[in-house]
Amino acid sequence: MFDSLSEKLESAFKKLRGQGVMTEENIKEGLREVRLALLEADVNFKVVKDFIEAVRTKAVGTEVLQSLSPGQQVVRIVHDELIAVMGGHEDNSLNLAAKPPVAIMMVGLQGAGKTTTCGKLGRHIKGLKRRPLLVPADVYRPAAIEQLKTVGRQLSLEVFDSSADQKPLDICTAAMRFAELNGYDTVILDTAGRHQIDDFLMNELAEIQGAVQPLEILFVADAMTGQEAVNVASGFNDRLGITGVVLSKLDGDAKGGAALSIKAVTGKPVKFVGLGEKLDALEIFHADRLVSRILGMGDVLSLVEKAQSVFDEKEAARLQQKLKKNQFDLEDFLAQLQQIKKMGSIESILGMIPGMGKMMKQMQGAQPSEKELKRIEAIIRSMTPGERANHHIINGSRRLRIAKGSGTTVQEINQLLKRFTEAQKVMKQLQKLGPKGLLKGMGGLGKGMLPFG
Repeated sequence: MFDSLSEKLESAFKKLRGQGVMTEENIKEGLREVRLALLEADVNFKVVKDFIEAVRTKAVGTEVLQSLSPGQQVVRIVHDELIAVMGGHEDNSLNLAAKPPVAIMMVGLQGAGKTTTCGKLGRHIKGLKRRPLLVPADVYRPAAIEQLKTVGRQLSLEVFDSSADQKPLDICTAAMRFAELNGYDTVILDTAGRHQIDDFLMNELAEIQGAVQPLEILFVADAMTGQEAVNVASGFNDRLGITGVVLSKLDGDAKGGAALSIKAVTGKPVKFVGLGEKLDALEIFHADRLVSRILGMGDVLSLVEKAQSVFDEKEAARLQQKLKKNQFDLEDFLAQLQQIKKMGSIESILGMIPGMGKMMKQMQGAQPSEKELKRIEAIIRSMTPGERANHHIINGSRRLRIAKGSGTTVQEINQLLKRFTEAQKVMKQLQKLGPKGLLKGMGGLGKGMLPFG
């Protein structure tokens, strides 16, 4: 989503860093480009104006102008101010500290991804060792109730039984009683949306709010709608007093202005971001991490957290032993592919590594694609256990059979096996060098050295 903004900011920073001596004039010129970049990204005009003024005030201080690296200082100030605009380091965790059942009311317009977000949030809360109950209270949108029930089944979450002939207020109050009697400590209410804000909708939501007294009212904003999402969030906040925002579809190709503006305009924290359609694609929002991604600095902390959530320690230890004995085979490689897929798209993973975003653009498609990974997976799955364990036995007739079974060509089979053999050699050499040599030699793992390179 932030590719265009990242490129424009990088261009502005390059000029600032190139200045041997910083003056108020070239700071002003550099910030003009930053301002244009933010406005083109659909960031709220007042937010941009206040942001640029805050940066300018700090950037023309004596500390910066007399610094040995004034350009870097200005970049640091922009970095820190962007974090402040998006909420800084404030506590944006869910407030669940009350006598159960605690109600969380999800609000927003139709099409923002509210129902799916309810399921994602339920999964997150279940991970906190709580017992959530999903409540379908949207009786107006066709199949909304069934959609939430389907999501609940997929995530093994309990869904309150409601029907379209009931009143939303009655559904919500009955669900709270049901939760109290059956030991559910968190109730997530999927309320109705509209294509735009209207009095009927707001009055209905206000009635539900008054009856169930939710501890959290989360506005689900479609990040793809840009400034409109910010305007709608302000409308909901004025009528209901929302406690936080969930930005959905942050993996899309919109300009990203909503993500940068919504906290400054509403005064309410962004608590979660949705980064895909998969039901595990919900992340706790960290302003500093998102800003680091935008400025091309990566997001190592999120990458580590993702890896810790999907990788099994025993499996990692087993693979390490196999690497030491030079026994890493295609079966092990397939298992690693499965783990990587759980972490998200290859592009999103590489984007969390400092400097990789820029390098990916320079490689112009050299990095592995999702399509290529699926093809590799299909090829390996078409092999017998014996072939996966020892790829050297895969002769011409076996390659033909594997190609037919995986819908690929013999040439693609040959390419995979060649690269896998090369990768094995590299891993064997690095293993002999020990930890220091391994780090030093990582630079050699370029295109063509990995099975998907």
